[in-house]
Amino acid sequence: MLTQDDLKSELDALASPTKAIALSRFFKTGKGEYGEGDRFLGITVPEQRQLAQKFISLSFDEIEQLLQTDIHEYRLTALLILTYQYPKVDVFKREAIFNFYLKHTKWINNWDLVDVTCRQILGVHLLNQDRNILYELARSQNLWEQRISIVSTLEFIKHQQFADTLEIAIILLNHSHDLIHKAVGWMLREVGKQDRQILVGFLDIYYQQMPRTMLRYAIEHFDEPNRKAYLSKPKN
Repeated sequence: MLTQDDLKSELDALASPTKAIALSRFFKTGKGEYGEGDRFLGITVPEQRQLAQKFISLSFDEIEQLLQTDIHEYRLTALLILTYQYPKVDVFKREAIFNFYLKHTKWINNWDLVDVTCRQILGVHLLNQDRNILYELARSQNLWEQRISIVSTLEFIKHQQFADTLEIAIILLNHSHDLIHKAVGWMLREVGKQDRQILVGFLDIYYQQMPRTMLRYAIEHFDEPNRKAYLSKPKN
């Protein structure tokens, strides 16, 4: 039976010191930066996805051991395993995966870890359930929980459900970090792809409060004249 030690060995064998240096810079691991303390092996996401599928049978205990390390690829592969397990199990195990994910947000602590996993677990799980937990995450003091709260709504957007995205966007509207500005703008853009008028209605009310990065992301798919017009609108 494959174990988490086997997975670590296979990941270690794929390590690329050159890529690791580049990834460490890209994910801001320097002192005082948002990814401080994160260590990279230098492994591509497709390689990690392949291993996650191979090791899909790992237990929660083994996944937890992978998460509780400072090696980024161990954590990402562990989270990917959860995303592959989720659609293959019964409703009781899905609930367990959902709760396990929420219990371990301390280690879901970089933007890629959030973005490639939260929709597939939290978003899918909450599609037909109460979504109050996302509002709790949005109001937490943890940057990554806040990003989880908004990015998870991508699953709702795909199903033409926009209300939670817009409400959580309002909660995060005055956030100080550009990783939240980008995430909120991204989700607003996705709303606009589904229903332009809903996005325009939101922008008409809130564009004056929106950080510039958030606004730029939200209107990225507008044609050039409309984008320029929005960016040049005077703030009262």
